[in-house]
Amino acid sequence: MGLRGVNRVMIAVHDIEKAKQHYADLLGATFMDADWTGEPFGIKVSIAWDAGIELCAPMPGREKDSAVSQFLAHRGEGVMNVFFGVDNGDAANERAAAQGYGCVNIVDYTQEEIDEHLSGLFDKYQEFTLDSFTRCGFAITLAQIDEKTQ
Repeated sequence: MGLRGVNRVMIAVHDIEKAKQHYADLLGATFMDADWTGEPFGIKVSIAWDAGIELCAPMPGREKDSAVSQFLAHRGEGVMNVFFGVDNGDAANERAAAQGYGCVNIVDYTQEEIDEHLSGLFDKYQEFTLDSFTRCGFAITLAQIDEKTQ
């Protein structure tokens, strides 16, 4: 599987602009808005690759039914998902399945999507989000994110 370690943590917040400013001031983090990834889930998304943080908050008007609404209602702001970098996403997902974890979401961006939305930073971007919340207390995503080789 080739584990690379933690790629980033996803933090659920109520106010994404306030949270971006907080982590920029605290850590010097530089955020890239990625709302296009969260729209189907009713969330605003901003990622600081340099700090390993992904912030997510309900989109305006989706405070009650977004993908983060229940988490915020029951737990408040905090770490919701940990993304572990892996060398081979498919193999990592198969390993997790053998341990009884189901995959609840797959992201596999084309190079065109990577170039358009992620500033062409990567050659490969693939994620498998597991149904780990009950067993681990947070979601786990296995992420094969290969930096662009020139």
